Amino acid sequence: MKARQTMLRILIPLLTLSLLAAACGDDEAEPDPEPAPEATASSDATEPEPTEPEPAELTPVTLQLQWFTQAQFAGYYAARDLGFYNDVGLDVTILEGGLDIVPASVLDTGAADFAVSWVPRGLVPREEGANITNIAQVFQRSATLQVSFADSGINSVSDLAGRTVGNWGFGNEFELLAGLRKNGLDPQSDVTLVQQNFDMLALISGDIDAAQAMTYNEYAQVLETVNPDTGELYQPEDLSIIDWNDEGTAMLQDALWADADRLESDADYRDAAVRFVEASIRGWAHCRDNSDPCVEVVLNNAPTLGESHQAWQINEISSLIWPSPLGAGVMDPDLWAQTVDVATSEGILAAAPDDGAYRTDIAEEALANLRDQGINVIGSGFEPVVVELREGGE
Repeated sequence: MKARQTMLRILIPLLTLSLLAAACGDDEAEPDPEPAPEATASSDATEPEPTEPEPAELTPVTLQLQWFTQAQFAGYYAARDLGFYNDVGLDVTILEGGLDIVPASVLDTGAADFAVSWVPRGLVPREEGANITNIAQVFQRSATLQVSFADSGINSVSDLAGRTVGNWGFGNEFELLAGLRKNGLDPQSDVTLVQQNFDMLALISGDIDAAQAMTYNEYAQVLETVNPDTGELYQPEDLSIIDWNDEGTAMLQDALWADADRLESDADYRDAAVRFVEASIRGWAHCRDNSDPCVEVVLNNAPTLGESHQAWQINEISSLIWPSPLGAGVMDPDLWAQTVDVATSEGILAAAPDDGAYRTDIAEEALANLRDQGINVIGSGFEPVVVELREGGE
């Protein structure tokens, strides 16, 4: 008994120390509380709306046309109305032309950034001091004809001898004059030249034997007129045509002109010129491949002539542009030389223009961009469509 009491006196203190040690050991082993995890976006959290980039500011550009609104200028209206100019960062304003408007002069005064003009009508102001240059030769062929009725016996230029021959004047007559001289006729004595209105009424009424006409305009006006002998519209076989392209005196017509000084001094203007030519040629390629929708574009811009006439015009204009063997807008040196030869021989120009009268670098750069987009800039294989004209061109 005494021995057991002695043992308890020894074990109790030891047990107490063990418990205290265990308690202290538990306090030291307890881990510190883990830091709170960083907040993360939950899958259903609202994310900020992405902001739309500000649209690039468009460069304002003004184009001066040579004549009133019609399909002669369909490619430019298509480029504007279908957004092709916007696509290259341009905001284009198109100014109508008219009888008393000289596009080259408008361009030279700074009232327009670019202009559409026949080559002779650009070269004359240039010789007089307007420092402008041809940056894209859009029309590859002349549209000027001399038209007679088939029963008149006029089948060649030499047949014009002794006849009353109409022309518009205002610089439109030089292909005719050069063609007469080339065929041995003196315009002052071998034919009777009369100034003709911009229509075919004098021919239809018999007041003149041969009338000046454009393939895309006045020629169609005859075909939109009722032949009193048949009660039906005149047909192509009722007419005899002299085409100055075939006679070798054709002159280059619609081209895009720019300010030569600005092209050299203003890098932004030159860049705009490349973009303007690029979108314009894209517009013409679109009209080549989509003639009916392009008619609608023209009609939406309120021309004075009707739907079938505008359809005829687009078809004929496309035939003047396509194919373009060197690429649409690139100058053909041979046709340039022919135009200059006629201009100097007829006294339109005192001398041949210098090398700065046209340049091809802008058109070539524009075409490279279009090729990268897969656009056909040659137009090989182009075939005009059949257009049914209606009376009055309606």
